[in-house]
Amino acid sequence: MKPAVQAFFDPDTFTVSYVVSSPRDPRCVVIDPVLDYDPKAGRVSTRSAQQILDFVRERQLQVEWILETHAHADHLSAAQWIKQQVGGQVAIGEHIRAVQQHFAGLFDLGPAFVPDGRQFDRLLCEGERLTVGDLTIEVWHTPGHTPACVTYVIGDAVFVGDTLFMPDYGTARADFPGGDATALFHSIRRILSLPPATRLFMCHDYRPGGREPLWETTVAEQRARNLLAHDGVTEGDFVQERRQRDAKLAAPVLILPSLQVNIRGGHLPEPAGNGIRYLKIPLNQLGGCGK
Repeated sequence: MKPAVQAFFDPDTFTVSYVVSSPRDPRCVVIDPVLDYDPKAGRVSTRSAQQILDFVRERQLQVEWILETHAHADHLSAAQWIKQQVGGQVAIGEHIRAVQQHFAGLFDLGPAFVPDGRQFDRLLCEGERLTVGDLTIEVWHTPGHTPACVTYVIGDAVFVGDTLFMPDYGTARADFPGGDATALFHSIRRILSLPPATRLFMCHDYRPGGREPLWETTVAEQRARNLLAHDGVTEGDFVQERRQRDAKLAAPVLILPSLQVNIRGGHLPEPAGNGIRYLKIPLNQLGGCGK
């Protein structure tokens, strides 16, 4: 089955969200939706997610799942807003618990926040399969960028999250807490063991050289041209290059607000006594991206 894939590119965070459906069935899934956040004003909005909602409604699709590839550090998740508008269950890989445990302490979330994944409707395991109409979604645990990253294999379409980028940009970083360049290498090789014509869909495109945004490639193209992970690159070479690059990278602009929302499954923090919701900014804690 070749699923229909509609992409939505958010230029502010360089994020690509997706609606995936069957040409023969109205049921669909949404992958990695973005909740807009203005860091200067501390304001959230739903401009990006509204585009997804409009698409779903115009085509009379039924959202069954809202799938996260990982707890993003560069944008807030609109999963809960999408769910409130059109339904669906919010799901992520089961290893999100490790990410929650780390950042619950950093943000001092207290006993009200239990880092066991209950903030999501479903935690997904390696090899688990979801059925959406006549589509089958297979879950692959693909750690490296974070310990909780998963890839969704839907027919000939594979949604790799941040594990891979377009060939001219390379791969995800591996220096976040729980990240591991060696694990990332093996996750990438697993993805690139799929048939050459398999379509790969990225979660980000940073438009190197200012080119137009791109988000779809193939296994064959990645194996031939990926800047850091093409065929012939050894594990040792990859790990060395990835670590050298990561050592020079700054923390993502929205890492602090994003993670506070995303480890909550897209829920915003509860209002304080004055009725206002707050995000915390821990000072002098992010050197080395939280390590």
